[in-house]
Amino acid sequence: MDSILVTGASGFIGSFIVEEALQKGYSTWAAIRKSSSKQYLQDPAIHFIELDYTHPDILQEQLKEHASEHGAFTYIVHCAGVTKCTDKSDFDCINYQQTMNFIKALIATNQVPKLFVFISTLSVFGPIHEKDYQPITEHDKPQPNTAYGRSKLKTELYLESLTNFPYLILRPTGVYGPREKDYYMMAKSIQQHVDFSVGYKRQDITFVYVKDVVQAIFLGIKKGVTQRAFFLSDGKVYQSRTFSNLIIRELKATKVLRICAPLWLLKIVSIISEQCAKLRHTTSTLNTDKYRIMKQRNWRCDITPAINELGYAPQYQLDKGVKETIAWYKEAGWL
Repeated sequence: MDSILVTGASGFIGSFIVEEALQKGYSTWAAIRKSSSKQYLQDPAIHFIELDYTHPDILQEQLKEHASEHGAFTYIVHCAGVTKCTDKSDFDCINYQQTMNFIKALIATNQVPKLFVFISTLSVFGPIHEKDYQPITEHDKPQPNTAYGRSKLKTELYLESLTNFPYLILRPTGVYGPREKDYYMMAKSIQQHVDFSVGYKRQDITFVYVKDVVQAIFLGIKKGVTQRAFFLSDGKVYQSRTFSNLIIRELKATKVLRICAPLWLLKIVSIISEQCAKLRHTTSTLNTDKYRIMKQRNWRCDITPAINELGYAPQYQLDKGVKETIAWYKEAGWL
């Protein structure tokens, strides 16, 4: 039986990858921390493993011990990472340095998998084509303007520098779905009859449902596509109000107050929110990185290569995805 390791398995995307791996009959290993929740990892068929990405020597020993008992992992999906931090230097430390430690440990212990799937982000390209609203393509030059995007780009460049290492990079746009907490905050606000938006200039937005991201991962494994990077979206382009309009429809919300904040005000609020979070030693959903993401006006991306080379075919347009997501929020008692 082929085995698969999913890092960041307790997270939003990671837990869905684990579920699909089990469905496909893989011997499924979930890499989590001791403090990680197993709320969405209840299947008794899941094997758990702890990996210390911070200390290379310990990490190598952990991998050797696992291989001696169970064999090396056939496939690895590296979903571990952070999207918000109290200290921006942590993005580099966790998303880049620890990933590099992991890859080096795999090479050093002769445990290079058949495919190493790295979950990156569209944010590695930053705000480009802001005037002509053309889709971002793989031939464009990345210009990330967030600490998060820069840390992911550094990892991509490291992977691309390796010879004979079978990597696949996936760059999803905004990922939403059940269990996701940032878009949930929008739904919660709308339930309370307030809908926020920012900026008055046209904004083209793209989305991808979590199950379509998972689809792309296993298509890459099935087809054995390596040394490639692909954008992922549902193939459509939406305007800034589309997502909230669909939430309003699903919640049957009435008398929703629409507030459009200017970007300068959002910037001030983001700075204050970030500083307050630092004082509390916590993270804030609204921060300067998030401000730059919300400020970006063009999120179009070209998924044609993923369609042609992976056979990627998005199953969820935004209306279908939002409907399923809101239904889950309700059933889970979040709304």
